[in-house]
Amino acid sequence: MAIERAYTTCRYGQMHYRTAGKDTGKPVLVLLHQNPSSSYEYEALIAACAADRRVIAFDTPGYGMSDAPPAPPGIPGYAAAFSDALDTLGLTGPLDCYGFHTGTLHTIELALMRPDLIGRIALTGIPMYPPEARAGKLAEALNYPEPDADGEVIKALLANLWTYVVTNRDPRLPLDKAVLNFSDKAKVLHRFTWAYKGVWEYDYSRLPEVTQPALLLQPEEDIADISRAAAALLPNCTVIDLPDLDRDIFDVAPERISDALRTFFA
Repeated sequence: MAIERAYTTCRYGQMHYRTAGKDTGKPVLVLLHQNPSSSYEYEALIAACAADRRVIAFDTPGYGMSDAPPAPPGIPGYAAAFSDALDTLGLTGPLDCYGFHTGTLHTIELALMRPDLIGRIALTGIPMYPPEARAGKLAEALNYPEPDADGEVIKALLANLWTYVVTNRDPRLPLDKAVLNFSDKAKVLHRFTWAYKGVWEYDYSRLPEVTQPALLLQPEEDIADISRAAAALLPNCTVIDLPDLDRDIFDVAPERISDALRTFFA
């Protein structure tokens, strides 16, 4: 399945996206990625899901190839930008939306903001850490050192990122693909904390306000338990566990993820 790349516009400037598939009468599927990745992480999933519908995967403002806001906008600001982009593309509801990690909050906020547009949502890895843990992570993000001329801050980030993405990858993931995943995330390390600030200050008390049918598709990753606890706050959420998956799920099991999403969205 050929994946095309294009731009639309939002309140922060140009928004880059990847797309595949044709309009078939089924709702368009919108994919929102984790931080600090881009829509590149979804390429295999885009191809799998586009077999019977149009799929659009945006780059979050300030990540990938999308223009950056002037300052961290918080989850509501990112969601508003996605809302702008969908309107600019002329899309009307109902749309289906899937978010991964940071993208779960973008998806939830977009669903709250635009119930006229978002019909169903699916989520993987909702980062609802306990309040004290979120407060600590927010303080760390707010006080993270700026890049220095000697490069020590960025070099430390790169070393940690390499360990996380490449060294600790799923053993089924080829090294070459892991390096490309690393490169995708490394592009924006000078503002990698921007979306995290929104994650750690997000008001999770709003989850019970979501009216759309929801799916939690949950591998056995390190945040699996807190993700399930967050899903329990959603009024109409189905949970499907993936106990044999952990990391790199879109690279090692894209067809399986696609099948679960398409079944739910059907």
